[in-house]
Amino acid sequence: MLEKTEQYREVTVKTEPIFQGKIISLQVDTIQLPNGGTATREIVRHPGAAAVLALIGDKMLVVEQYRKPMEKFQIEIPAGKLDAGEDPMAAAARELEEETGYKAGKLRPLSAFYTSPGFADEKLYVYLAEDLVKGESAPDEDEFLAVEAITFEQAQQYIREERISDAKTVLAVYAWQVYRLTGEI
Repeated sequence: MLEKTEQYREVTVKTEPIFQGKIISLQVDTIQLPNGGTATREIVRHPGAAAVLALIGDKMLVVEQYRKPMEKFQIEIPAGKLDAGEDPMAAAARELEEETGYKAGKLRPLSAFYTSPGFADEKLYVYLAEDLVKGESAPDEDEFLAVEAITFEQAQQYIREERISDAKTVLAVYAWQVYRLTGEI
């Protein structure tokens, strides 16, 4: 089946820019369907992001911050958007230090995935941070967060309580579980 998917490609006929913000843009594409008909696709363009699973002994570094789109506080692994032309690994190191004050002696790629491929092109890169050294945090001027190191059991409880409910942090907790069970990521 996979070798036949090219016949289902959607061809863009027209793009209408709707909104250009500081982080995202929104466009509506008119596309030609494989059967010859047309349809529209609402697409969010995003520069991408990087996130870090940072372990200190048997604890994971997280930040808690208010997330306006959800109207609630969230516990998440350190993360942030890529600056124009920025290497995802460099962004991961930068975000870890800005948000938590820790520097990673070593970063290893864990995964990369599209956050919502049905309507957005944001690709998120997740790294494992090793050999952490404590320093000074320097969050962005509009970023207010609390840093904490939590146990695996706390992370599981926070998932059940939906205090952790974003894909990158859930993925990080499950990667941590594999690491705890096998010693490998």
